[in-house]
Amino acid sequence: MNESTTQIKDTTANPAPLGLLGFGMTTVLLNFHNAGFYELNSMILAMGICYGGIAQIIAGIMEWRKNNTFAATAFISYGLFWLSLVTSILLTKLGWATASSEKAMAAYLAMWGLFTGVMFIGTLRLNRALQVVFATLTILFFLLAIGDYTGAGAGFKHFTGYEGIFCGFSANYAGLAQVLNELYGRIILPLGPVQK
Repeated sequence: MNESTTQIKDTTANPAPLGLLGFGMTTVLLNFHNAGFYELNSMILAMGICYGGIAQIIAGIMEWRKNNTFAATAFISYGLFWLSLVTSILLTKLGWATASSEKAMAAYLAMWGLFTGVMFIGTLRLNRALQVVFATLTILFFLLAIGDYTGAGAGFKHFTGYEGIFCGFSANYAGLAQVLNELYGRIILPLGPVQK
């Protein structure tokens, strides 16, 4: 008996740039606030919901469909990070919950730092651009946690904001590099592939 097999080719687009840019652009804008350029405002909250949150979750679901466990876990997790951060702010503003103490926020940020540190280990199998993103994000979460836990002054918080701006721009670079490299069919912006 002859058996035939049908193979379906994946012709869907690469969702990683969407996820990286959703994360990167939102991170830059929030950290402009942390660096002292402007107050926490509706623009940051809207970016956290729409681009940092929803767009990353969509990218993560698309990565899940492509059988990319690392990217699915990263994008969905960080998308939900942004939604949980905005939700915690809005619940307080609406009077529906008590504001988190600095110690509670330090615990929240430290947990995200631990998660990101382990995800950074995963990037050692991927590329240098993602290593920079995850290394600087790990540092950012721990700096934010330390700042809240110790009640750090404006100087420390502004320094943390500048580190976060660098982290966000590194994610933007990684996302845009993939877009341009795919469009031109050659390396326009190098990602620094790792020998496996």
